[in-house]
Amino acid sequence: MTPDQVKLVQESFAKVAPISEQAAVIFYDRLFEVAPAVKAMFPSDMAEQRKKLMATLAVVVNGLSNLSSVLPAASALAKRHVGYGAKPEHYPVVGGALLWTLEKGLGEAWTPDVAAAWTSAYGTLSGYMITEAYGGAQAAE
Repeated sequence: MTPDQVKLVQESFAKVAPISEQAAVIFYDRLFEVAPAVKAMFPSDMAEQRKKLMATLAVVVNGLSNLSSVLPAASALAKRHVGYGAKPEHYPVVGGALLWTLEKGLGEAWTPDVAAAWTSAYGTLSGYMITEAYGGAQAAE
């Protein structure tokens, strides 16, 4: 990620933060719509899960300018997700739901440059997390 992409992700996330609860609802609704099988991995009461999602996103987004600062937490999160039943093929689905949510939440502020910055950020972190959780062979698939 370039410094400009980091800035775009951070600035756009700051616009979503005030509607974080709504954004989390939109995200999970979209995720369960496009991948209904993953719903079984989540609790029936999603309130706490939505808070965790937005808190984790905030930490990651704020840490993008010093990526090495968030990698240990990303590694631990990836390994925990294995225990929840997450598989490497779930990462692109989650990424798609995240980008879709951001596009809906940001409206006109979702520009091609913002989309590219978020795509880069998610690709970088999800690739790292897949490698940490499943090893290098899975990340290449």
